[in-house]
Amino acid sequence: MEISYNKLWKLLIDKGMNKTDLRFLAHLSSGTMAKLGKNENVTTDILVRICSALDCDLTDIMELQPVSK
Repeated sequence: MEISYNKLWKLLIDKGMNKTDLRFLAHLSSGTMAKLGKNENVTTDILVRICSALDCDLTDIMELQPVSK
């Protein structure tokens, strides 16, 4: 299974925000933003900060998808 943060990007659009807004609101580094953009693993602490900043749940920002072979 792979992590997908597509739900996060859709949520930002729905809230009228961009990635820079999220970065400053959740106190994320540019490296973390790059990892999110590449659907790479980030720590649970980061995911919780994003959820707190956006007032949402983990399932609102990420999902697991089968690995394509």
